[in-house]
Amino acid sequence: MNVVTNEKLIKRNTRIAQIAGLAGMGVLIAGMVVLFRYPEQVMLTWLTVLGGFLLSQVGIYFTNRYGRRPRPDEQINSSLKGLDHNFTIYHYKTPTSHLLVGPAGIWVIVPRYQKGVITYEKGRYKQKTRNFMQGYMRIFGQEGLGRPELEVESEKENINRFLKKRLPDVELPPVQAALVFTSEQAVLENVDEAENPTIPVKKLKDVVRKAAKTKSMGMDKVKAINEVIGENGKN
Repeated sequence: MNVVTNEKLIKRNTRIAQIAGLAGMGVLIAGMVVLFRYPEQVMLTWLTVLGGFLLSQVGIYFTNRYGRRPRPDEQINSSLKGLDHNFTIYHYKTPTSHLLVGPAGIWVIVPRYQKGVITYEKGRYKQKTRNFMQGYMRIFGQEGLGRPELEVESEKENINRFLKKRLPDVELPPVQAALVFTSEQAVLENVDEAENPTIPVKKLKDVVRKAAKTKSMGMDKVKAINEVIGENGKN
């Protein structure tokens, strides 16, 4: 498998994660100082705490994606190891962060880093906690789950527009997607009804290989896609 990674972007965003995390901690400490030394400054205290919390969330966002090892791109690479040279995985080089192109088709891979129980109910994903500590970390120590079902569809549409614009005369197969959870502490329950495969990252290669057996894409199209990404991919 070929791996193409935007190392420059990773380096830049890792630096953002470090700065935002440290700044958030500093502002929160400043808020505590204001609270104890100037208890009458209630508004200033709340503004400082809010600012520190927001900076910390920015730090968590960038750390999850770029600063924590193994990074999501590294985990995806490890999971897909063993695919042949007809497959290429692109990290941060297209409108979607992780894109796999090969005989199995066009795959958007959306990683999630949350721990705890993840379920799919009534058309959306939900995150549940089993104890107080998980609940605490859900609020203060990790990024919220959000609406991954909407993000996946948006990512698919983004890459579809990107390719249609550059290959208007090529009939491409529908873009596929997989929502992968990278934490070993993520427990997936009742996700079989989800529109897109929702799996632990370690099962990603199995899903791709199964797709290659049933929905093969010709190498002429694989080559055409790789060429336009090489010419127009993000730097």
